[in-house]
Amino acid sequence: MPHGWEGPTSGWPPARPTTAARASSARPPCERSPTLRIRILDLLPSHGPLTASKLGEIVGESSGSTSYHLRQLAKHGLVREVEGKGTARERWWERTPGGFSISSSGKDSPASRQTAEAVNAEFLRLRHERVMAFLRAAQQTDEEKLETLLGATTFVTANKWATPEQMVALVQAWDRFSAEHLEPLSSQAGEPGTLPVEVHFDVFPTVDPEGNPL
Repeated sequence: MPHGWEGPTSGWPPARPTTAARASSARPPCERSPTLRIRILDLLPSHGPLTASKLGEIVGESSGSTSYHLRQLAKHGLVREVEGKGTARERWWERTPGGFSISSSGKDSPASRQTAEAVNAEFLRLRHERVMAFLRAAQQTDEEKLETLLGATTFVTANKWATPEQMVALVQAWDRFSAEHLEPLSSQAGEPGTLPVEVHFDVFPTVDPEGNPL
């Protein structure tokens, strides 16, 4: 089951690695040491640039540990240093623009497929945690601010019947929408009046391999 992540997003069927994910044909580093590296990749888009020390505080690890994992992720083009910020001793890191795709198809062994699925499951778990955190925070927000936030927020689920070809067409339509409406927002990080936001898009069949409803 392929998933493409851009902080993060997913697509089914075929996986289409984007930007830095194409840099290496080897297993992505988040598959080789998944939990902490997934957490790092998950935090950078929502928190913005962070140092190894700050990442260590957030995830409860030493700065030496987070620094090592950041360097490994950087070797594969998944993160990068922020130019003109920081020092040789305290570097700032950010996610490389674009996304990456992790697929369990084409893996050499069941263990490799299970690892890929575990990585995808962790990304989805963290995504769900952010949704629930937003809902909890909304309950503690004053009415005026809540009205502003909820007026710009939506959660939509649509259950349809479609052929695999139509599902591919939906994913391609999303790609066009993303290029037109989401990509231009990438350059606005930190500008006055902007907030970090997350947009989800999922297309998947709600049946098991035998065709039974999930």
